[in-house]
Amino acid sequence: MSNLTRGERLQIMLTPEELKAVDLWRFERHMPSRAAAVRELLKRGLDAEGFQTAGDGSKSSDFGVVKRTSATGTD
Repeated sequence: MSNLTRGERLQIMLTPEELKAVDLWRFERHMPSRAAAVRELLKRGLDAEGFQTAGDGSKSSDFGVVKRTSATGTD
């Protein structure tokens, strides 16, 4: 076992749909905790090719876990 310590806490707010998506992903992969699942998702996202950095004027609401659709079912 490693001597890894995590001294920083990251708090995020998720919609019920976003939390459901994270939990489904977690359970399908038998991840031991939500925190482990989120760390793995962050690692995969950072490792992905062609990820976009936030542009000037970006808001937190511009970045969600699941894609939002309008009431008509289109963006």
